Amino acid sequence: MGFKDATEVRQFLGGVFETAFADPEIGPKLRETGIVLKTVYTEPEAALIIDATKGEVREAGPDEEASAQMSMTADTGNAYWQGKVNLPLAMAKSRIKVQGNVASLLKLAPIGKKLYPAYIDSLKASGREDLLV
Repeated sequence: MGFKDATEVRQFLGGVFETAFADPEIGPKLRETGIVLKTVYTEPEAALIIDATKGEVREAGPDEEASAQMSMTADTGNAYWQGKVNLPLAMAKSRIKVQGNVASLLKLAPIGKKLYPAYIDSLKASGREDLLV
């Protein structure tokens, strides 16, 4: 079925980063990366800024720049946060397109793996089991 709209993309795919910033173990590691990441999603359209320097997630402006950018379908983002997408392989196959500081993006992968259970729990708590892959 997929996400209904950009609000749901922000709620779930942005929310996982809010969970990360609030976590006493993961938050400091994420902030240490110093990355300002723009995530651009399609189907539905949504763009977010994950600013590790400030520990915040916000909607991105149309021309807003970041140190790195990832573009993918919202379904790919959803599958990634459930541990179903290998980041380097998805990048190689262009399922996830990246621009900017790719090395810093790859540093996020080990941090992200610790968030898979929280992401899955957030889907379940919101009654969105249909998004589980």
